[in-house]
Amino acid sequence: MKSKITIDDVNALGIGAGILGTGGGGDPYLEGIQLRRELEKHGSQTLLDPQMIDENVLAVVVGMIGAPTAGIEKLREGTEIIRAVRLLERHLGQKFGAIVIAEIGGANSMGPLVTGLQAGVPTVDGDGMGRAFPELQMCSFLLQGDVTVAPLAMADAGVATAVIPKTKTAVWSERLARNLATSMGATAGLACMVMTGKQVKEYCVPYTVSLACRLGERVIQARAKNEDVSDVIARSLGGKVQLRGKITDVFRRTTRGWAQGNLTVESFSDSSVRLEINFQNEFLIAKENGNVVATVPDMICIVVEETGEPIPTERLYYGARVAVIVVPGAAVLKTSDALQVVGPRAFGYDIEFSPLPGDLPASGEILHD
Repeated sequence: MKSKITIDDVNALGIGAGILGTGGGGDPYLEGIQLRRELEKHGSQTLLDPQMIDENVLAVVVGMIGAPTAGIEKLREGTEIIRAVRLLERHLGQKFGAIVIAEIGGANSMGPLVTGLQAGVPTVDGDGMGRAFPELQMCSFLLQGDVTVAPLAMADAGVATAVIPKTKTAVWSERLARNLATSMGATAGLACMVMTGKQVKEYCVPYTVSLACRLGERVIQARAKNEDVSDVIARSLGGKVQLRGKITDVFRRTTRGWAQGNLTVESFSDSSVRLEINFQNEFLIAKENGNVVATVPDMICIVVEETGEPIPTERLYYGARVAVIVVPGAAVLKTSDALQVVGPRAFGYDIEFSPLPGDLPASGEILHD
């Protein structure tokens, strides 16, 4: 695993986290600029090994909540997350000793690193999803029931802030926070799921920051060597290239704080083969000519076919030449209890989860070609 993040890691992290984000988490471009700026000031950000963390340290989960489509037109102010963290500290009367990433996907992999630099505390090398999901209750930290979403704090790009001290359930926390984020301009900084280092160690998906960096480095290397980048990505994560083709249809709308819709990819080699993909911030279900080939919590990743550059849901467009890669999800997400929260039926699809072979690499290292 990596022990720190430096300015030299930012490009690779953005590529790798964009792929792991399965279309969600936000486009990492602007967050990458801010992370570079903070690293120029501070030199590096310490990564905490989740298996070596002080069990008594107080940790907080952070990220941006809202619709990634809003980020295309609405720039972040840059202090939304740290303001939410400080507000929650004041509410609790305690200081946090570690920052935890809610989801490794896209921009939400970088915001917590920026927050750690701004707060002067390390960021854990791991997250609560091993990918990105659209709703708070889908974090691995909540599966055992001894961690709660609330109390939580939120901050917008202006001066507005809010604390929700307590809610009935994680689903209610999601509903309230999502509605508040919508009122704050469709995106907001979030600090929530306060826990001990012991709980971080037990519940996080480990070493996903390291994994994102290693994956991005391998993509950059593959480009330089003129390798088949899409195939390299698939092999590195234990997945496969499901289809190479052109996006022939995209329907997308921003509603209730999410980017929702579907797209169709037509195969380069056989125009009668089409892949239909549904998304809610993230890609959820993939059907090839009507037959389900991948579902959440396994990962559906769409990249530019020639370069391996990840394409988030808010930047899908007609005519894009893409590769659709399917990758097994993290093991913790595929238990019977977890599937009730992150499986296809949790999103309203009457589909049984049929897992892809294997699990997402859990060591922070990509698989060897």
